[in-house]
Amino acid sequence: MSASSLLTSDQREIRDVAAAVADDHFAPCAQQWDRDRTPLPPEERERLAELDFLGITLPEEVGGQGRPLLDALVAIEEIAKRAPSAAFPVFEANAGPARHIALLGTDDQRARFLPPVIRGEKTIAVAISEPDAGSAATDLRTSAVYDGDEVVINGTKRWCTGGGHAEQYLVYVRFPQPDGSSRIGAVVVDRDQPGLTFGERERLMGFRTIPSADMFFDDVRVPRENVIVDEGGFGRLFGAFSIERLGNATMSLAIGQACLERTAAYVQERRQFGRQIVDFQSVHMAIADMVIKVERARLLIHRAAENAGTGLPDPLEASIAKCNANEMAKEVSDMAIQLHGGYGYSEEYDIERMHRDAHGWALAGGTPNMQRIRIASEYLGRRFDQRATPAGVAR
Repeated sequence: MSASSLLTSDQREIRDVAAAVADDHFAPCAQQWDRDRTPLPPEERERLAELDFLGITLPEEVGGQGRPLLDALVAIEEIAKRAPSAAFPVFEANAGPARHIALLGTDDQRARFLPPVIRGEKTIAVAISEPDAGSAATDLRTSAVYDGDEVVINGTKRWCTGGGHAEQYLVYVRFPQPDGSSRIGAVVVDRDQPGLTFGERERLMGFRTIPSADMFFDDVRVPRENVIVDEGGFGRLFGAFSIERLGNATMSLAIGQACLERTAAYVQERRQFGRQIVDFQSVHMAIADMVIKVERARLLIHRAAENAGTGLPDPLEASIAKCNANEMAKEVSDMAIQLHGGYGYSEEYDIERMHRDAHGWALAGGTPNMQRIRIASEYLGRRFDQRATPAGVAR
């Protein structure tokens, strides 16, 4: 029994609607959007809103549906199989920064920031990484200082997915303390806030339809009420980030499933040596491996999401799911290229695009190696500091 067969009737309905709208509206444009590096047009984001895809997990009191995380992941997979740029707003709204605000913000903040996301008017992106703070997120230096009713932000963010394109940003910042120490929190910043500028759009190997750019904060002032998580809330922020890891894993799952489906069709059409290439035993072995890897990824993701319900996933389950799905997408898309031969290396068949994107999802949100460290830490119940020990100082 596959993981898909365990879905409820409501989840199957969400899946079928997502697949139908993606087939009709997004799939025909996906390759051209990728070639032209075109972000999802605003009218298509509004279409997602009209179908209620942007508020699946968000609170009912602000216009969302308040449904479990798995319901959103089912929709994300189906849309991402056909057009990742169309799935990305669904991911960001239901498993990304908007969901973080739903879980960690005040009633007033939820009422201010979430309805525009649900209506498709705004997207909220997350800004964590910095030039010297990637995997070591707690090394971030972007500062936030209270000044009366405002917060003044200074610093630089790098690799912000949606940078310069999203209308708002959940920015991870460091609040200096009177004793010289500092603590991490998060603040919502508007794209057009004075003092905020963006670098040139990154020319990435993949993610060509999802803009990314550096962000520069020069005495950016935002209202104090935009502070979602105050100083010392890093643990709460990264607890919520487990949800984002499952959204990321689902984008990888979509790549694996799409590669599998396209390859299964191709090997039954392509003929060599007077026979379909599916008749060769080596192809059987490859297809079987692809099926196993994809189904395993889906089961791990769905387990973590099902156990999370409308709350937070177990960190161990989320990291296992992300690590496995990220590596599966790279492996399965590579196998798809091999089975397609020269066609797999051609833009015509879209397999090469999926392989490029697979590497991007493995880098975003914590690499597989960082997930392994987290998995070991959660499993053993111990925290492992990756920083070098100063000479003469014992651990």
